[in-house]
Amino acid sequence: MRRRLAEGLAVVLSVASLGAGAASGPSSLEAAKTQPQVIQTSGHLTKKSVKSAPYQVGTASWYGEQFQGKQTASGEPFDMQDFTAAHPTLPLGTFVKVTNLRNGHAVVVRINDRGPVVDGRIIDVSYNAARALGFKERGIQRVRLDVYRPTTLARLEPVANPNQTR
Repeated sequence: MRRRLAEGLAVVLSVASLGAGAASGPSSLEAAKTQPQVIQTSGHLTKKSVKSAPYQVGTASWYGEQFQGKQTASGEPFDMQDFTAAHPTLPLGTFVKVTNLRNGHAVVVRINDRGPVVDGRIIDVSYNAARALGFKERGIQRVRLDVYRPTTLARLEPVANPNQTR
């Protein structure tokens, strides 16, 4: 229960920190996110946009009910309602912003499994993530992946006695 609450809070905080307009992401492969960079020139500060390349661009698929409750590579049971994903090489626990390049919808998922098993695909997202990205019915979609480093994460401390209150 606590793990699920912590994961839910982490996803909410991650999505909330994306700010307004997060649903309108890049619409083509050439689109790249921009981040302001402060530069000092002749005594005064100016802001300049710096484009960063995506971590990866390619085809995503999703997995759901047939894997519900089965153990993931991280050791936790798969839950198709969580915002999680399988990636072949990213470290388990990494947060990734996945953007659907067709409609611009974006979500932040946590890598907790290895995959996809189908050649040519770069990520398998959970059923709920695919639904939020708007490609559940299609099954596959071209996406952009950006490693996401949330500024704030919720963390629960273990309690020695579960019946004990603080």
